[in-house]
Formats: sequence, structure tokens, C-alpha cells
Amino acid sequence: MQPQRVLITAAASGIGLQTALDFVQAGARVFICDADARALQQTLETHPKLLGMLCDVSDEAQVSALFEQGLQALGGLDVLVNCAGIAGPTADVAEMDFAAWRQCLAVNLDGTFLCCRLAARVMGAQGSGAIVNLSSTAGLYGFPRRAPYASAKWAIRGLTKTLAQELGPKGVRVNCVCPGSVEGERMDRVIAAEAAKTGRTEKQVRDMFTQTASLRTFVSAQDISNTIQFLASPKGARISGQEIVVDGNTETL
Repeated sequence: MQPQRVLITAAASGIGLQTALDFVQAGARVFICDADARALQQTLETHPKLLGMLCDVSDEAQVSALFEQGLQALGGLDVLVNCAGIAGPTADVAEMDFAAWRQCLAVNLDGTFLCCRLAARVMGAQGSGAIVNLSSTAGLYGFPRRAPYASAKWAIRGLTKTLAQELGPKGVRVNCVCPGSVEGERMDRVIAAEAAKTGRTEKQVRDMFTQTASLRTFVSAQDISNTIQFLASPKGARISGQEIVVDGNTETL
């Protein structure tokens, strides 16, 4: 069997990087992108089996270049993983800056759409492939003071369901993963912003997030990668249009 050809966005760190390394470990050929030039360079130097380039997924021309170079390097495309996203502003809707709103939606939602659109053309033509989008529990329950992020993640679920219906007859599967609170630098920044906005300590905010999950724990990038690996593998061959929640069972937000 030929190695899988995998393209992963925002894979210089966090969930994207863990997912990329796990695909490489499984024998796949992996092409990554990231908007952080320094992080991308360091990742490619540290992990020479990874190929990649700089890309802001909210920019249509840059995404086109990503797919052109990525597909040329990989020799095709079997798996797309859309990890790119930003936390966006922390503010009530009544106080929300429109430019900050738009930036969050541009990266999280438009970026996912732009990548899905090009992958749909390639995979639809070849009659096979798997797309995994990253949504969030914020896209299931909402998230006070994080309206643009929650809105984008909610919309990704709709995009996933619709694309699964469009591409299913062509043999292409489309799913999304909804992580809960994921350990790491991004969550640390979210906690700090929430603490500053509400006047609570960072420990109080962290404890609040932990208490929203029945398992009373954050999830890890490895937890999310494990699910992505399954969905992209032959073991997930009959799974499409699904929202897989990896969150320790969120009770409230």
C-alpha cells in the first residue's frame, strides 16, 4: 500500500505538529504550513521528514500556492487536516471590535473553506480522500466573550456536514473533531485573557475550565491527533459527516 499523502495547516506547533509527527511515524508523507515563519523554520529543521511552507490560510492566493507546492511535493493528496485557527478577541458582543471579529472568522472559517475547496477538487476527481476539520466545543455550546471564535467553529460543523454530502458520492469522507480545552500555549493565552477581562485569577479560570468536564481534566494534542489518525485511516472508512467530540464530556461553559 502506498504511503498516505497528507497536508496539514498550522502544523508548526500544537495539535497540528503532533498530528504531523504521528502521520510521519505511521509512514505517511506530510506537507505542512504555518503563518509563523520562525516556528515553521524551527519545526522543519528539527523534523527533516516534514516538508512545508509559510502560508496565511485566510489569503486565497497563499492557499492556492500551498496546494500547488504541496501536491507537487507529495505527488497527490489523500488527507487534508485543517488545524489553522486563532483564539480571536475576548470581549462581549456589545463591545466587540469588528476588525477583530473579521480576522478571527477569516482565519478559522475562511481558511478552512479555502483549503476544503481545493481539496474537494483534487479528491473528488480521484474518487478518494479524507478531510478532517477542527471545530471545538465552543462550536457546540457557545462561549461567552468569545463570539467570533464560537461562531466560526459552529460554522465549520455546517461546512463539514455539507461537504460530506457533496463529496460522499465521490468516495471522499469529511469529518470534524471538536476538542475541549486543550493543554498548551494557546489555552494559556485564553486563560490569561479571560482572567484579565473578568478580574479572576488565572488559577480560578483554569479551575473553571477543568470543572466543566466530567473527567475534570484538559485534553492533550495527542488525544486530538489520535482521533484524527483514526478518522483518516482504513479503520474509519465508513465514517463521514460526523462531529467527534474529544473533551472529557463538557457539562457547561
